[in-house]
Amino acid sequence: MTARTVVVLPTYNEIDSLPVVVARLRESAPDVDILIVDDSSPDGTGDLAELLSSRMPEVHVLHRAQKEGLGRAYIAGFGEALSRGYDVIVQADADGSHRPEDLPALLDAVDDADVVVGSRWVGGGAVGAWSTGRYLLSRAGSLYAGAMLGLRQKDITGGYRVFRAEALRSIRVDDVRSHGYCFQIETLDRAARAGFRIIEVPITFDDRLHGDSKMSVRIVVEALRQVTMWGVRRRLHGAEDTPAPAREGMRV
Repeated sequence: MTARTVVVLPTYNEIDSLPVVVARLRESAPDVDILIVDDSSPDGTGDLAELLSSRMPEVHVLHRAQKEGLGRAYIAGFGEALSRGYDVIVQADADGSHRPEDLPALLDAVDDADVVVGSRWVGGGAVGAWSTGRYLLSRAGSLYAGAMLGLRQKDITGGYRVFRAEALRSIRVDDVRSHGYCFQIETLDRAARAGFRIIEVPITFDDRLHGDSKMSVRIVVEALRQVTMWGVRRRLHGAEDTPAPAREGMRV
């Protein structure tokens, strides 16, 4: 039986990028559904999402009352996808930075994994025309988080990922406390601690199609402060302040 797959796309003021990304996803992975999670975008992205859904039955829309951060949007989207019975759930950005053309390779890898990470930092991975500062900040963030939490993956902060449904259920993603940049770190850490098979697949991370990046030094510093707290507590007490996720439903 073919696994039912959905791509969760959080949006906030992505009216220019969204139709381009949806069209590229439909071309690259025509058998995959799309779930747009819009946080009441003032630019009309939510209305555009509804229009796309009316024209393409594979596109679904979840409207949220207000903007609460990327992590909260993903958690809402994951919950909706699980309730709809999808077997494989993809998280991706709607700004065009995650190439839809890379999705087939990520989906192929899930045959041998529970979590697939689209990685900028493994062989074959690449980024767009980043400044030296942004490059070093991103690399340092992954290296530091890996060292503090004992994670072996090279790209710990990237947000282009594929989860088997049982993995998301097992790591209790609805209990994840992080709301922004740190959400990526916490979900990967939970999956690793639960013993799930994690594979990294090279991707090219492009610059967003329109507008400016929402990433800043302040956001990264706040995330690394949280990672430091987790790492110190783990070393002192053998566990962080959140309990280790259960392993029920793990595929063997």
